[in-house]
Formats: sequence, C-alpha cells, structure tokens
Amino acid sequence: MPKKELSNYQKNVVSGYYANLDNIMLSKLSELVTELYLASSDNKRKKQWARVEKAMNNLKIPPTIKAHILEKQDVRILAKNLNDWQKK
Repeated sequence: MPKKELSNYQKNVVSGYYANLDNIMLSKLSELVTELYLASSDNKRKKQWARVEKAMNNLKIPPTIKAHILEKQDVRILAKNLNDWQKK
C-alpha cells in the first residue's frame, strides 16, 4: 500500500506540534504533578511516575536530574524542578 503524502495543512499541524513539543511536555508534567498529589493508590502512583519518566525523556532532562527525581519519587521535588523548567 503506497504512503499518502500529507497536505500542506497537515504538514503545518505536524510542524507546529514538534515546534511546541517542549511546552506540551511541560504542560503534561504539570498535569501529572496534580494527578500524583491526588493519586489514591500505589498502583496509580506507579503508573503516573512511569508517565513522568516518559515526559522527562521527551524534554531531554539531564540524566542525573531525572534519576534523582525518579529515585526519590517525591512530588514536591518534581514540582520544584518543573517550576524551574517552566521559567526557562
């Protein structure tokens, strides 16, 4: 099956998505901070931290900072770092 070419509009949408990927990931991390505060079970927290790791990978967070956040799994540490990243 031959690949379909994207229309100019679709190309612009895709280009816009990747141009704003950092902002999208920061927003996602912000939502995850809230979800982690509200998580009612360890299973839910575990899933949320896995999503946090993926978002930090997409943001290309330095490995030492990422490892520290994931090792501690403290929402306050994540929130503080997120606040610093949003200021940049």
